[in-house]
Amino acid sequence: MHPGRCKAALEQLPGKLAETGVDALVIDTIHFFVELAPMSMGMPYVHIWNVLHIDRSGSTPACFFSWPHENTPEARARNIEGLKRTGGFFAPVLAVAKSYAEKAGLQIDWKDPNATVSKLAVITQTPREFDFPDSPWPAVFHYAGPFHDGEGREQAPFPWEGLTGEPLIYASMGTLVNGLDHVFRAILDAVETLPGTQLVLSVGSNLKLDDLGPIPSNAIVVNRAPQIELLKRAALCITNAGANTALEALAQGVPMVAIPIGFDQPGVAARIAHHGVGEFVEIGDLTVERLSELMQTVLKDPSYRDRARYFQKVIAETHGLDVAADAVERAFQKN
Repeated sequence: MHPGRCKAALEQLPGKLAETGVDALVIDTIHFFVELAPMSMGMPYVHIWNVLHIDRSGSTPACFFSWPHENTPEARARNIEGLKRTGGFFAPVLAVAKSYAEKAGLQIDWKDPNATVSKLAVITQTPREFDFPDSPWPAVFHYAGPFHDGEGREQAPFPWEGLTGEPLIYASMGTLVNGLDHVFRAILDAVETLPGTQLVLSVGSNLKLDDLGPIPSNAIVVNRAPQIELLKRAALCITNAGANTALEALAQGVPMVAIPIGFDQPGVAARIAHHGVGEFVEIGDLTVERLSELMQTVLKDPSYRDRARYFQKVIAETHGLDVAADAVERAFQKN
């Protein structure tokens, strides 16, 4: 939602597309309003939701909120009010979009939140089964499944010999908003209260390991970790509820405890709880005691693992990458 990035993309993309002979475009929705460039050129485009999609109808809570889904008039009114509150987030980039559209001679109904969304295909990597029910998506909206297959990922060195064989807790707070040292400290201290378990904590590149203080004897802390390989061995995943890590955990049948921080993470956390594959704690309510309690709850109750394994089966049978590729091909063939 960075207005400068949007402005640069809209100014430079048409020339690059023409120069390279591009005939159609697949756009990540996180680049808001970049679709105005192919619109100005009469070029077909489809949208991809790598993050959790936004329900702009008000039927379910927008992904910026961790509200539970309730099919009541009161809940729908709350959801619509929430959408109005998020308008300020988009105002700077919307101003850039409106200016570009006017110069390009595009007639856009800006009162319609879906005015620039692809009319050919919109694809989300969120499985249908993991979403809230009741969203009135149009026919061009396609649920797929995780877009990862474990291939093409840069290898991360890891001290495999340090694993003890005890129930493994894998923890990562993602790659973008992961510099909150007090969150990592809470995870370390909470795991220290759980004898008979082992923690692997990946802290990313925004922190130095020495800044975390003493490391419990049952913890391995690294800057980068081979996430999928560790999830295959894990009994529990602690996550900020980023869509990619949550879906990778489900793909391995691993239940979660989520600590959402921002972006779409509250909505992912709400779905984790809704579908019984884990629990979550708001960042403002995070304490060592609360985190330890949730971890023990998920580890001791087999229903969380059972539900996670249900989604493992769903994801394996859906083949999200194939679904997405087929939807893209069909969309452009029809155009």
